[in-house]
Formats: sequence, C-alpha cells, structure tokens
Amino acid sequence: MAVKPTRWYFSFRSPYSWLAFHDLTERYPDVADAIEWRPYWEPDEISSRLLDDEGIQLPYVPMSKEKHLYILQDIKRLSTERGLPIAWPVDRDPNWGVPHLGYLVAEEGGRGRDYIRAVSEARWVKGYDITDRKVIAGLAEGLGLDPLRVANAVDDESIRMRGLGFLREMDRDGVFGVPFFIHRRDKFWGIDRLPGFVAAVRAARAAASAADAISATTRREGIEE
Repeated sequence: MAVKPTRWYFSFRSPYSWLAFHDLTERYPDVADAIEWRPYWEPDEISSRLLDDEGIQLPYVPMSKEKHLYILQDIKRLSTERGLPIAWPVDRDPNWGVPHLGYLVAEEGGRGRDYIRAVSEARWVKGYDITDRKVIAGLAEGLGLDPLRVANAVDDESIRMRGLGFLREMDRDGVFGVPFFIHRRDKFWGIDRLPGFVAAVRAARAAASAADAISATTRREGIEE
C-alpha cells in the first residue's frame, strides 16, 4: 500500500489555523515546503447534499458561548506572544466555500500560499468578511490572479468537485478540527501539537537521508571491488 503524503488541513475560519500558518512559514519553513496543504471548510447546502448522498457527515458542531469566549482570550494571548495584531471579524450568513474554493484557483495559479497569507491577514488582522466575494476579488487582484474566477470559484462545478475531493479525504483521514497534521500513522491536532509534528517530519527525513547515504556508500564500495 502506498504511503500517504505528509499533510496538514487548514481553514480560513479558524484563528488557530492562521497562527499555525504563521508558525509553519516563519519557524519551520523546511517542513512547510515538504508537506501537502489541504483546505477544510463547512460545506454549503449544495456540497452538503452531495456529501450526504455518499453517507459523509462532517464532524462540525456549533460552538458554545463559553468556548467562544475562551477562544477570544486564548487567541489574544497567542497572537500577542507572536507579535501579531488581532481583529475579531463578525461573520454574517457566511458561505465558507467562497474563500476556500478560491484557494484552489490561487493554488492552481502558483499563488496558493500567498493567497492564504492575504486572506488570513484580511480576516484576522483587518477584520474583513472573507466570505464577501468583493473582498476575495480584491485580494486576488492584488496577487495578480483573475479576480472574478477566484471570487466566483464556488459557482464553478469543476472546482466544486475538486473541493469535494478534499472533504472526502478529510473524512477518510478522521479529521475533526483544524489545524490538523498527519505524518504516516501519527496525527497531531491543534497548534500546540505543531512542534511534535515538525519533529516527526524532520526525524523521518533525517532517517531517509541516512539510509540513502548508506545505500550510496554500499553501491560505491561494490563498484570499487
């Protein structure tokens, strides 16, 4: 059986994903470059119906008031530790497919990571409504992408189906929250588990490099004999 790629799931809705993105790119760029990036979002009515037809129910539950208040406090603390400003956006009837399917277009155009940074900063630093197509169009234009194609990706059937593929994979991976990191059989949930994930990825790479070196030495010695 083929080994699945090392990967992490992120969501523009989650402030913890925003901080994980910051840590991955600023503290662990070698790991950020070595893993797959996969979006996760709460599907809209159309995608939910398609998933229901396949017997897939994503593990999302509404947040309690107590948890919401805790997260406000926790994110303020964590962002301050990183020297990051924080604005708490207000989501009014959001369609999370708008920014997340837009990411697939940006990634296709080679600007996926730049798009994540721009959208995350718009939401968590400036407090913008990133489910507003006008906001996404403006961000896409600033990245040199087709603003209408990015902002209206949710209306593109082929892009929606690609997005459903990620949600199916998320379901198979047993993802129940973000950020979520997976390395072989090991799963790491939450930003506080990121250092452990990084250590696992780096250890595996070091072991692979050592094995390659031994193999190369063995082949060279065999040739010399």
